[in-house]
Amino acid sequence: MHKILVIGPSWVGDCMLMQPMLMRLKQRHPGCLIDVLAPSWTAGLLHALPEVNQVIVNPFPHGALNIKGRYRLGVELRAAQYDQAIVLPNSLKSALVPFFARIPLRTGFIGEMRYGWLNDARKLDKRVLPLMVERFAQLAEARDGSIPRPLANPKLSVSTGQRDATLQKLGLSLDQPVAVFCPGAEYGPAKRWPVAYFAETAQRLHAAGYAVWLIGSNKDREVAENIVALGNPTARNLCGSTDLNDAIALLSVARLVISNDSGLMHLAAALDRPMLALFGSSSPQFTPPLSAAATVVKLDIACSPCFKRECPLGHFNCMNHLTPDRVWERIEQVIR
Repeated sequence: MHKILVIGPSWVGDCMLMQPMLMRLKQRHPGCLIDVLAPSWTAGLLHALPEVNQVIVNPFPHGALNIKGRYRLGVELRAAQYDQAIVLPNSLKSALVPFFARIPLRTGFIGEMRYGWLNDARKLDKRVLPLMVERFAQLAEARDGSIPRPLANPKLSVSTGQRDATLQKLGLSLDQPVAVFCPGAEYGPAKRWPVAYFAETAQRLHAAGYAVWLIGSNKDREVAENIVALGNPTARNLCGSTDLNDAIALLSVARLVISNDSGLMHLAAALDRPMLALFGSSSPQFTPPLSAAATVVKLDIACSPCFKRECPLGHFNCMNHLTPDRVWERIEQVIR
Protein backbone atom coordinates (compact mmCIF):
# COMPACT_ATOMS: atom_id res chain seq x y z
CA MET A 1 0.00 0.00 0.00
CA HIS A 2 1.36 3.42 -1.00
CA LYS A 3 1.92 5.62 2.07
CA ILE A 4 2.41 9.38 1.89
CA LEU A 5 3.36 11.87 4.58
CA VAL A 6 2.32 15.46 3.89
CA ILE A 7 4.03 18.25 5.82
CA GLY A 8 1.09 20.61 6.13
CA PRO A 9 0.85 24.39 6.33
CA SER A 10 0.60 26.32 9.58
CA TRP A 11 -2.62 28.19 8.70
CA VAL A 12 -6.17 26.84 8.68
CA GLY A 13 -7.00 28.47 5.34
CA ASP A 14 -3.91 27.03 3.70
CA CYS A 15 -4.85 23.58 5.01
CA MET A 16 -8.23 23.94 3.31
CA LEU A 17 -6.47 24.90 0.07
CA MET A 18 -4.37 21.74 0.43
CA GLN A 19 -7.40 19.47 -0.05
CA PRO A 20 -7.42 19.44 -3.90
CA MET A 21 -3.84 18.16 -3.71
CA LEU A 22 -4.99 15.36 -1.38
CA MET A 23 -7.83 14.55 -3.79
CA ARG A 24 -5.36 14.33 -6.63
CA LEU A 25 -3.07 12.01 -4.67
CA LYS A 26 -6.03 9.68 -4.13
CA GLN A 27 -6.71 9.72 -7.88
CA ARG A 28 -3.12 8.97 -8.80
CA HIS A 29 -2.57 6.37 -6.07
CA PRO A 30 -5.90 4.57 -5.46
CA GLY A 31 -6.06 3.15 -1.96
CA CYS A 32 -3.09 5.16 -0.69
CA LEU A 33 -2.88 6.26 2.94
CA ILE A 34 -2.15 9.96 3.52
CA ASP A 35 -0.95 11.16 6.91
CA VAL A 36 -0.50 14.86 7.61
CA LEU A 37 2.04 16.40 9.99
CA ALA A 38 0.59 19.76 11.02
CA PRO A 39 0.12 22.11 14.00
CA SER A 40 -2.46 21.18 16.61
CA TRP A 41 -4.77 24.10 15.78
CA THR A 42 -5.38 22.69 12.29
CA ALA A 43 -6.16 19.15 13.50
CA GLY A 44 -9.92 19.69 13.77
CA LEU A 45 -10.13 20.62 10.11
CA LEU A 46 -7.79 17.87 8.95
CA HIS A 47 -9.85 15.23 10.76
CA ALA A 48 -12.87 16.47 8.76
CA LEU A 49 -11.14 15.81 5.42
CA PRO A 50 -11.99 12.32 4.14
CA GLU A 51 -8.67 12.06 2.30
CA VAL A 52 -6.65 12.20 5.55
CA ASN A 53 -5.86 8.91 7.27
CA GLN A 54 -4.06 10.24 10.34
CA VAL A 55 -3.07 13.62 11.76
CA ILE A 56 0.35 13.76 13.39
CA VAL A 57 0.65 16.86 15.54
CA ASN A 58 3.68 18.98 14.77
CA PRO A 59 5.00 19.80 18.26
CA PHE A 60 7.42 22.54 17.25
CA PRO A 61 6.48 26.20 17.83
CA HIS A 62 6.22 28.40 14.75
CA GLY A 63 9.72 29.48 13.75
CA ALA A 64 11.56 27.05 16.07
CA LEU A 65 14.36 25.05 14.39
CA ASN A 66 14.95 22.46 17.16
CA ILE A 67 17.04 20.08 15.06
CA LYS A 68 17.32 17.52 17.87
CA GLY A 69 13.56 17.38 18.33
CA ARG A 70 12.97 17.07 14.59
CA TYR A 71 15.56 14.29 14.42
CA ARG A 72 13.80 12.37 17.20
CA LEU A 73 10.43 12.75 15.50
CA GLY A 74 11.91 11.63 12.18
CA VAL A 75 13.37 8.51 13.81
CA GLU A 76 9.97 7.72 15.35
CA LEU A 77 8.31 8.00 11.94
CA ARG A 78 10.69 5.54 10.27
CA ALA A 79 8.52 2.66 11.46
CA ALA A 80 5.63 3.93 9.31
CA GLN A 81 7.69 3.21 6.17
CA TYR A 82 6.35 6.06 4.06
CA ASP A 83 6.98 5.88 0.32
CA GLN A 84 6.86 9.64 -0.24
CA ALA A 85 6.82 12.89 1.67
CA ILE A 86 5.32 16.08 0.21
CA VAL A 87 6.56 19.22 1.93
CA LEU A 88 4.23 22.19 1.42
CA PRO A 89 5.96 24.93 3.46
CA ASN A 90 9.05 26.39 1.79
CA SER A 91 11.26 26.51 4.88
CA LEU A 92 14.34 24.42 5.56
CA LYS A 93 13.04 23.19 8.89
CA SER A 94 9.91 21.73 7.30
CA ALA A 95 12.09 19.41 5.18
CA LEU A 96 14.07 17.99 8.12
CA VAL A 97 11.60 15.44 9.55
CA PRO A 98 11.07 13.58 6.23
CA PHE A 99 14.85 13.45 5.75
CA PHE A 100 15.44 12.09 9.24
CA ALA A 101 12.56 9.63 8.69
CA ARG A 102 14.49 8.26 5.67
CA ILE A 103 11.50 8.62 3.38
CA PRO A 104 12.85 7.65 -0.05
CA LEU A 105 11.05 10.30 -2.15
CA ARG A 106 10.88 13.79 -0.65
CA THR A 107 8.98 16.27 -2.83
CA GLY A 108 8.68 20.05 -2.55
CA PHE A 109 9.54 23.32 -4.19
CA ILE A 110 13.07 24.70 -4.03
CA GLY A 111 13.21 26.81 -0.89
CA GLU A 112 15.74 28.03 1.59
CA MET A 113 18.79 25.71 1.36
CA ARG A 114 16.73 22.55 0.76
CA TYR A 115 18.92 20.74 -1.77
CA GLY A 116 19.71 17.30 -0.39
CA TRP A 117 17.04 17.49 2.26
CA LEU A 118 14.56 17.18 -0.63
CA ASN A 119 15.54 14.79 -3.44
CA ASP A 120 12.58 15.78 -5.62
CA ALA A 121 13.05 19.56 -5.38
CA ARG A 122 11.13 21.44 -8.05
CA LYS A 123 11.34 24.97 -9.35
CA LEU A 124 8.13 26.97 -8.98
CA ASP A 125 6.93 28.98 -11.97
CA LYS A 126 4.60 31.53 -10.39
CA ARG A 127 3.28 32.66 -13.76
CA VAL A 128 2.07 29.17 -14.64
CA LEU A 129 0.76 28.54 -11.12
CA PRO A 130 -0.50 31.88 -9.76
CA LEU A 131 -2.84 30.40 -7.12
CA MET A 132 -1.69 28.79 -3.90
CA VAL A 133 -4.13 25.91 -4.43
CA GLU A 134 -2.49 25.23 -7.82
CA ARG A 135 1.00 25.26 -6.33
CA PHE A 136 0.02 22.73 -3.71
CA ALA A 137 -1.73 20.54 -6.30
CA GLN A 138 1.31 20.54 -8.57
CA LEU A 139 3.24 18.63 -5.92
CA ALA A 140 0.79 15.73 -6.26
CA GLU A 141 1.88 15.24 -9.86
CA ALA A 142 4.91 13.45 -11.24
CA ARG A 143 7.94 15.68 -11.64
CA ASP A 144 7.17 16.55 -15.28
CA GLY A 145 3.39 16.30 -14.95
CA SER A 146 0.86 19.10 -14.94
CA ILE A 147 -2.23 19.62 -12.85
CA PRO A 148 -5.64 18.78 -14.34
CA ARG A 149 -7.77 21.84 -14.99
CA PRO A 150 -10.11 22.86 -13.65
CA LEU A 151 -9.03 21.71 -10.23
CA ALA A 152 -11.71 20.42 -7.92
CA ASN A 153 -12.67 22.97 -5.26
CA PRO A 154 -12.17 22.20 -1.57
CA LYS A 155 -15.27 20.59 -0.13
CA LEU A 156 -16.60 20.22 3.43
CA SER A 157 -19.81 18.64 4.62
CA VAL A 158 -21.60 18.78 7.97
CA SER A 159 -24.00 16.11 9.18
CA THR A 160 -27.38 17.04 10.62
CA GLY A 161 -26.29 15.54 13.92
CA GLN A 162 -23.12 17.62 14.08
CA ARG A 163 -25.06 20.77 13.20
CA ASP A 164 -27.78 20.20 15.79
CA ALA A 165 -25.31 19.27 18.52
CA THR A 166 -23.38 22.48 17.97
CA LEU A 167 -26.53 24.62 17.98
CA GLN A 168 -27.71 22.98 21.20
CA LYS A 169 -24.33 23.36 22.88
CA LEU A 170 -24.21 27.08 22.14
CA GLY A 171 -27.88 27.78 22.79
CA LEU A 172 -28.61 28.83 19.21
CA SER A 173 -31.65 28.34 17.02
CA LEU A 174 -32.57 28.72 13.38
CA ASP A 175 -35.75 30.74 13.98
CA GLN A 176 -34.35 33.49 11.74
CA PRO A 177 -32.08 33.41 8.71
CA VAL A 178 -28.49 33.60 9.93
CA ALA A 179 -25.71 35.93 8.84
CA VAL A 180 -22.27 34.89 10.09
CA PHE A 181 -19.55 37.52 10.42
CA CYS A 182 -15.87 36.54 10.50
CA PRO A 183 -14.29 39.84 11.64
CA GLY A 184 -10.80 38.53 12.43
CA ALA A 185 -7.73 37.79 10.36
CA GLU A 186 -4.81 36.10 12.05
CA TYR A 187 -2.20 37.61 9.72
CA GLY A 188 -2.73 41.20 10.81
CA PRO A 189 -4.97 44.30 10.96
CA ALA A 190 -4.40 45.25 7.30
CA LYS A 191 -6.71 42.38 6.33
CA ARG A 192 -9.57 43.44 8.64
CA TRP A 193 -12.60 45.45 7.62
CA PRO A 194 -13.21 48.23 10.21
CA VAL A 195 -15.24 47.36 13.31
CA ALA A 196 -17.64 50.26 12.75
CA TYR A 197 -18.41 48.97 9.24
CA PHE A 198 -19.20 45.48 10.52
CA ALA A 199 -21.41 47.06 13.21
CA GLU A 200 -23.40 49.17 10.74
CA THR A 201 -23.88 46.19 8.45
CA ALA A 202 -25.07 44.06 11.38
CA GLN A 203 -27.70 46.70 12.18
CA ARG A 204 -28.97 46.66 8.60
CA LEU A 205 -29.15 42.87 8.54
CA HIS A 206 -30.99 42.82 11.87
CA ALA A 207 -33.53 45.26 10.42
CA ALA A 208 -33.90 42.88 7.46
CA GLY A 209 -34.80 40.02 9.82
CA TYR A 210 -31.43 38.30 10.17
CA ALA A 211 -29.77 36.90 13.26
CA VAL A 212 -26.08 37.88 13.33
CA TRP A 213 -23.46 35.54 14.75
CA LEU A 214 -19.81 36.54 15.15
CA ILE A 215 -17.28 33.72 15.03
CA GLY A 216 -13.52 33.56 15.35
CA SER A 217 -10.77 32.71 17.80
CA ASN A 218 -10.34 34.08 21.30
CA LYS A 219 -8.07 36.74 19.78
CA ASP A 220 -11.11 38.10 17.92
CA ARG A 221 -13.31 38.32 21.01
CA GLU A 222 -12.57 41.99 21.71
CA VAL A 223 -13.22 42.99 18.09
CA ALA A 224 -16.55 41.16 18.20
CA GLU A 225 -17.45 42.75 21.55
CA ASN A 226 -16.93 46.16 19.97
CA ILE A 227 -19.24 45.23 17.07
CA VAL A 228 -21.92 44.21 19.58
CA ALA A 229 -21.39 47.40 21.62
CA LEU A 230 -21.93 49.59 18.55
CA GLY A 231 -25.69 49.13 18.43
CA ASN A 232 -26.00 45.35 18.09
CA PRO A 233 -27.24 43.99 21.42
CA THR A 234 -28.89 40.95 19.79
CA ALA A 235 -25.79 39.85 17.86
CA ARG A 236 -24.13 36.77 19.35
CA ASN A 237 -20.41 37.02 20.02
CA LEU A 238 -19.18 33.42 19.73
CA CYS A 239 -15.49 34.27 19.25
CA GLY A 240 -13.41 32.03 21.48
CA SER A 241 -16.45 29.92 22.40
CA THR A 242 -16.13 27.43 19.56
CA ASP A 243 -13.61 24.94 18.35
CA LEU A 244 -12.91 24.52 14.65
CA ASN A 245 -15.58 21.85 14.21
CA ASP A 246 -18.15 24.11 15.87
CA ALA A 247 -17.18 26.96 13.54
CA ILE A 248 -17.64 24.70 10.52
CA ALA A 249 -21.08 23.66 11.78
CA LEU A 250 -22.14 27.28 12.34
CA LEU A 251 -20.93 28.35 8.91
CA SER A 252 -22.88 25.50 7.33
CA VAL A 253 -26.25 27.03 8.36
CA ALA A 254 -25.47 30.60 7.24
CA ARG A 255 -27.65 32.26 4.62
CA LEU A 256 -24.88 34.86 4.33
CA VAL A 257 -21.24 35.00 5.41
CA ILE A 258 -19.27 38.23 5.53
CA SER A 259 -15.59 37.54 6.05
CA ASN A 260 -12.18 39.07 5.82
CA ASP A 261 -9.53 37.10 3.92
CA SER A 262 -9.00 34.48 6.61
CA GLY A 263 -9.10 30.78 7.31
CA LEU A 264 -12.83 30.97 8.05
CA MET A 265 -13.37 32.48 4.61
CA HIS A 266 -11.91 29.35 3.03
CA LEU A 267 -14.04 27.10 5.26
CA ALA A 268 -17.20 28.98 4.26
CA ALA A 269 -16.21 28.62 0.61
CA ALA A 270 -15.68 24.87 1.04
CA LEU A 271 -19.22 24.71 2.47
CA ASP A 272 -20.55 26.65 -0.56
CA ARG A 273 -22.20 29.30 1.60
CA PRO A 274 -23.31 32.59 0.01
CA MET A 275 -20.45 34.86 1.00
CA LEU A 276 -18.91 38.27 0.58
CA ALA A 277 -15.12 37.98 0.92
CA LEU A 278 -13.57 41.35 1.78
CA PHE A 279 -10.03 41.88 0.50
CA GLY A 280 -7.70 44.74 1.39
CA SER A 281 -3.96 44.15 1.73
CA SER A 282 -4.09 40.64 0.26
CA SER A 283 -4.96 39.41 -3.21
CA PRO A 284 -7.82 37.28 -4.56
CA GLN A 285 -5.43 36.50 -7.42
CA PHE A 286 -3.46 34.31 -4.96
CA THR A 287 -5.87 32.96 -2.33
CA PRO A 288 -9.46 33.53 -3.51
CA PRO A 289 -12.46 31.80 -1.93
CA LEU A 290 -12.96 28.78 -4.16
CA SER A 291 -16.72 28.67 -4.53
CA ALA A 292 -19.24 29.87 -7.09
CA ALA A 293 -21.32 31.11 -4.14
CA ALA A 294 -18.59 33.51 -3.01
CA THR A 295 -18.28 37.12 -4.17
CA VAL A 296 -14.98 38.96 -3.76
CA VAL A 297 -15.39 42.59 -2.72
CA LYS A 298 -12.26 44.67 -3.22
CA LEU A 299 -11.22 48.19 -4.22
CA ASP A 300 -8.78 48.46 -7.08
CA ILE A 301 -6.43 51.08 -5.67
CA ALA A 302 -2.78 51.53 -6.60
CA CYS A 303 -1.26 50.41 -3.30
CA SER A 304 -3.30 47.22 -2.93
CA PRO A 305 -2.39 44.43 -2.54
CA CYS A 306 0.68 45.24 -0.43
CA PHE A 307 0.65 41.93 1.54
CA LYS A 308 1.66 43.79 4.71
CA ARG A 309 0.37 43.07 8.21
CA GLU A 310 -0.28 46.78 8.77
CA CYS A 311 -0.86 49.57 6.26
CA PRO A 312 2.64 50.84 5.35
CA LEU A 313 1.20 54.19 4.21
CA GLY A 314 -0.87 54.77 7.33
CA HIS A 315 -4.17 55.56 5.58
CA PHE A 316 -5.67 52.05 5.21
CA ASN A 317 -7.66 53.22 2.19
CA CYS A 318 -8.10 49.70 0.83
CA MET A 319 -10.53 49.00 3.69
CA ASN A 320 -11.57 52.47 4.88
CA HIS A 321 -12.91 53.34 1.42
CA LEU A 322 -14.73 50.01 1.20
CA THR A 323 -17.76 51.53 2.92
CA PRO A 324 -20.82 49.78 4.33
CA ASP A 325 -22.89 51.30 1.54
CA ARG A 326 -20.66 49.65 -1.09
CA VAL A 327 -20.85 46.30 0.69
CA TRP A 328 -24.60 46.57 1.29
CA GLU A 329 -25.19 46.85 -2.45
CA ARG A 330 -23.55 43.44 -2.82
CA ILE A 331 -25.43 42.04 0.17
CA GLU A 332 -28.76 43.01 -1.37
CA GLN A 333 -27.84 41.13 -4.51
CA VAL A 334 -27.10 38.01 -2.46
CA ILE A 335 -30.08 38.03 -0.10
CA ARG A 336 -32.57 38.64 -2.89
